[in-house]
Amino acid sequence: MPETEGKEEAQIRGSIKKKSLPDAETFSQGILSGDIVLLSRAITLVESTLPSHQELAEAILEKCLPHSGKSIRVGITGIPGVGKSTFIESFGNHLIEQGRKIAVLAVDPTSQLSKGSILGDKTRMEILSRKKEAFIRPSPSGDSLGGVARKTRETIFLCEAAGFDTILVETVGVGQSETAVNSMVDIFLLLLIAGAGDELQGIKRGIMEMADLIAITKADGENTARANRAKAETISAVHFLPSHESGIKTEVRTCSAVTGEGISEIWTEILNFIQAIKDKGYLDKKRKEQAKHWLHESVQSMLLDDFFSKLGNDFHRAEELVTQGLAGSYQTARKLVKYYKNEGQQI
Repeated sequence: MPETEGKEEAQIRGSIKKKSLPDAETFSQGILSGDIVLLSRAITLVESTLPSHQELAEAILEKCLPHSGKSIRVGITGIPGVGKSTFIESFGNHLIEQGRKIAVLAVDPTSQLSKGSILGDKTRMEILSRKKEAFIRPSPSGDSLGGVARKTRETIFLCEAAGFDTILVETVGVGQSETAVNSMVDIFLLLLIAGAGDELQGIKRGIMEMADLIAITKADGENTARANRAKAETISAVHFLPSHESGIKTEVRTCSAVTGEGISEIWTEILNFIQAIKDKGYLDKKRKEQAKHWLHESVQSMLLDDFFSKLGNDFHRAEELVTQGLAGSYQTARKLVKYYKNEGQQI
């Protein structure tokens, strides 16, 4: 059975504490030379909340950042049961056959009750995980928006510096996480299953609008005819969606992770899309907008952390007043912010 995130993370961080940590220069040189052990340890530092780990992680990122940005970043999502991990294993093996080095950043769901996360992607991608050209990193989503690990973007940079030329970011499902993933990848792939005409009812319109490429999975055997019908229905649905900012039409394809049928065509579509947005100057523009977006996100996150850290029990008292109906939410929030800025009285 896969371990929960809490137990696994504690073990990893415990091992980091027991070993003397290399300095940022040693880490960065190791990562640039393709040292997977140092890459994994650096990612753990990036994900850590310990101030000393964060400081070292920032120094490592600063040294690795000039060597990043040369990969193709692919976001992959899909409804439950669509077979994302099975698709990624088949797709990843195909890319390796094409001479690519791939990193799979699989963001697993974290329970809001137990805060545990079943890190099962390495188990599900058994063949791919044994390939030296592949690096699979399951990450707990924590409390970040829609289940996207807070530090996934920094992890992408480290993997790129380590020589991985294709980054696959797998999301937990169809929800708010897709917006966050879309803000860190070059192309967004939506996986659907046969019978997608009915399934489209359960998919948020915004996710369909974000998709740069759609693939109908499990198109094999008796399911082939249903997959082709689903493709036609999806093409019809896409026709009524607004055009992408890139100006490139969303293509729809069918594939089977079991037989491999259609897998190479999906990779060809991805390469065609990347080349097209490069030619239009849209890829450079998109990555600059993404960098700006994550600057804003980082500032907000740091301010919130500092806000709750400084207010502590004062915030809990304010919560009680609001929940008991003794104070209004908006007015209390204003007072808290003033108090945080040293411009007001304690609540």
